Amino acid sequence: MGVTNILIIGLGGVGLHLAERLTHEGYDITIIESNQQLISSVNDKIDARVIDGNAMELSCWKKAQPETMDLMIAVTDQDSVNMIASIIADRFGIPQKIARVRSPEYGYENSFLNKNDFKIDLVIHPEELIAREIARLVMRAAANDVIDIGEGEMKVCALRVTPDCPIADKTVKEIKLAHSDFPFRIVAVARGINTIIPGDDDTILANDQVFIMLNGGHLSRLMQLMGTREQTIQRVMIVGGGMVGARVAELLGKTVKIKLIESDKEHAEELASSLKNTEVLLGDGTDVNVMVLGGLMETDTFIATTGNNETNIISCLLAKHIMNRTNVDPTGKEGKTIALVKKEDYLVLASTIGLDIALNMKISAANEIIKFIRMGELLSVAHLHGVDAEVIELEAAPRSAVTKKRLGRLRGMLQEKGIKIAGIIRNDECILTDDDTKIEAGERTIVVSATRSLKDARKLFQ
Repeated sequence: MGVTNILIIGLGGVGLHLAERLTHEGYDITIIESNQQLISSVNDKIDARVIDGNAMELSCWKKAQPETMDLMIAVTDQDSVNMIASIIADRFGIPQKIARVRSPEYGYENSFLNKNDFKIDLVIHPEELIAREIARLVMRAAANDVIDIGEGEMKVCALRVTPDCPIADKTVKEIKLAHSDFPFRIVAVARGINTIIPGDDDTILANDQVFIMLNGGHLSRLMQLMGTREQTIQRVMIVGGGMVGARVAELLGKTVKIKLIESDKEHAEELASSLKNTEVLLGDGTDVNVMVLGGLMETDTFIATTGNNETNIISCLLAKHIMNRTNVDPTGKEGKTIALVKKEDYLVLASTIGLDIALNMKISAANEIIKFIRMGELLSVAHLHGVDAEVIELEAAPRSAVTKKRLGRLRGMLQEKGIKIAGIIRNDECILTDDDTKIEAGERTIVVSATRSLKDARKLFQ
């Protein structure tokens, strides 16, 4: 049974971002919030019912009509409120509950009181999620990101287009013709603040971040074509020893050499004793001398996870310049930078000024929640970093619109909506589509869709 009606408790960062995305996709959203300032700020932004009140008062719940809800999401900044909200939701008979819980003492499998005690189906820990995401991205050495698709056989690879790259200043059609013996598809492009699901006539420009779908066995060939050097990650430097930075060091410490820069003396001493596989340095992460003396010139990946947006962006820019060994050695490595950014507007800025990856904790938490919601509707789903697009796996229903014509005849309509049917699973093999492909009822397909068009993409297959 699919989810239609959703109750969100709390309109803070994660709650507002979720409400905006979910209303856009056609879900019916009800919100309980007590902060007047937050309520005033969203009244014109989202098409949702907002109940002004305290989530700990049953009168507010009754106004929300909980008996009509399919899912409750508690994302206030207080663990206790979120956990109790899950119990209240369960008493009202809401089938599924998601709660943001930061404390490891509650809500997790090994906690004294675990998620089953609070009737929670999915626990969201934003700091843990983002730390694991950073650790995963660090180990993707050459590309900015690689996502497994179709049970891992196909990959979507994110790469930056350099001015001397063979695909720069060429249309998608020209690229296909020039590399007709190499099966890959450019499925999305991040250009400044814009997300493009490209058609044959769209031109790929230098500094674009392109998302390329191909068989996993051809990854090395793609790297060679794009002029991207495959490299192993051996040394990582982290600026900021807060919850995220310390956790990243803990996750990566047994695999690579970690140096962590922390500006607070007392906290640095605590980290030095608790992180056994990490060298902790006391200093300012935006000070070039501290970075260089700490070994930045020999570092493969630089990560900034302080609580300050500007510090993270500036330190990554400095690090990117210093780590770019191709400045002095054409065959040298080019270091990768990852910045934690709290403001969504800064995500675009970070990408356009040359940082490799910028991550936002709020968006990461929302992605995990939306992934959970869609699991009942889609076979699989993955969000593409840096663009407003998703990779989804859909099965074609009998007599659905997508089964009635070859893809070439659907191309104009699909491109207008920002939808690309990139792959199909046929005879247990995942293959790339072309204009002659005709999708049969019951076949699973891999679709890349602009986030705003997910509803339209689903309709095509129903």
